[in-house]
Amino acid sequence: MTDIDTNEPSEPRGTVAVSRRRLLGTVGAAGAAGLVIGAAGGAGISGAVSGDGGTTGAGAGGSQALTSVGATEVMFHGKHQAGITTPLQSRGHLIAFDLAPGAGRKEAAALLRRWSATAKVLMAGKAPAEDTGIALDAGPSSLTVTFGFGRTFFDRTGLAARRPAALDPLPAFSSDALDPRRSEGDLWVQIGADDALVAFHALRAVQKDAGDAARVRWQMNGFNRSAGATSEPMTARNLMGQVDGTGNPKPTEPDFDRRIFVPAGATGAGEWMAGGSYAVVRRIRMLLDDWEKLPLDRQEKVIGRRKSDGAPLTGGGETTELDLNKIGPDGTTVIPDNAHSRISAPEQNGGAAMLRRPFSFHDGIGTDGTPDAGLLFVCWQADPLRGFVPVQRKLDRGDALSTFIRHESSGLFAVPGGPAEGEYVGQRLLEA
Repeated sequence: MTDIDTNEPSEPRGTVAVSRRRLLGTVGAAGAAGLVIGAAGGAGISGAVSGDGGTTGAGAGGSQALTSVGATEVMFHGKHQAGITTPLQSRGHLIAFDLAPGAGRKEAAALLRRWSATAKVLMAGKAPAEDTGIALDAGPSSLTVTFGFGRTFFDRTGLAARRPAALDPLPAFSSDALDPRRSEGDLWVQIGADDALVAFHALRAVQKDAGDAARVRWQMNGFNRSAGATSEPMTARNLMGQVDGTGNPKPTEPDFDRRIFVPAGATGAGEWMAGGSYAVVRRIRMLLDDWEKLPLDRQEKVIGRRKSDGAPLTGGGETTELDLNKIGPDGTTVIPDNAHSRISAPEQNGGAAMLRRPFSFHDGIGTDGTPDAGLLFVCWQADPLRGFVPVQRKLDRGDALSTFIRHESSGLFAVPGGPAEGEYVGQRLLEA
């Protein structure tokens, strides 16, 4: 799927966090400006600008100012968790854990406290004690750490009665070739940052904090175009070269929250999910050798959009609405009946939509020269049975793109709302 319209935590290990870059305090004093992402107050981003640029060396306790990329900070606390409406970051890690044998609700709560405390420190551009030093001298770099629960988590913690119906297993699709060892999991963590070392630093911290409570089930690495690589902000491209994500719901749309986030006031088993969202995670391998053999006009008909700028084949610019009824000189629809953009369009799916927020991946080249590359597809919705499932079912029945992709792993996770000040992620579930 490449065009879907996509109690105060204690400091880790009981220690005090120290600044990862001593100048950050000066930067903050210079007056950081805050930007709230999302129509209903999602994760906040503050871009800090240094006042004097710094004149002393690092050894003397000072250094030059951080660039805007390094200085950007995303808030940990908020109505929604960071990493959902946060702008795409250039580096990402996805990691799933299973609770260790014998670990239950008590151990899970302690783990989420540790993880929340660590995430708060790291997202502020600081480093916990006993730090590895991986990200020394770097700022927050838009770091986000997002936590979710898989279906099996509720059985292992004695909370099956509080498992929401939206976590029912996804149906099987004919195009699936899923590896169960790289699918699902009790717990899921998404890490994103605009610096690779900052992202890896967070990955190591999360893994170390798991301790004896949880074991890594699978882990995947992804990337996007780096901030500032284009002359102006642009929709990202995937490894097929396609502009990817044009039709994503926008936070400015009046029904954005209804589509993406669980509403406040929800009752029943999913009451604790208010302000949260459901993440569908799929590792989608792209058969790039086959794709790249297609002439440009064939590629564009498979997608239904121009490759150069993402505009519909029916004309206009990238954001122009698809004219699904336009007929060409040959008497057929300009956007073919099996074009990916046609089949996945919300108007073709009863308004079903999701917020796509993927990363590309490349995990090496096989002995036959075939790249193991594609898309770490992550989409967000208030209910996957009304968002992802109906669209994927339709794609499964006749999407022209299906010849060139393979779904190799899958996961569905309940991502609770953001923690308020004094809370840790998932507290409303684990301490109810």
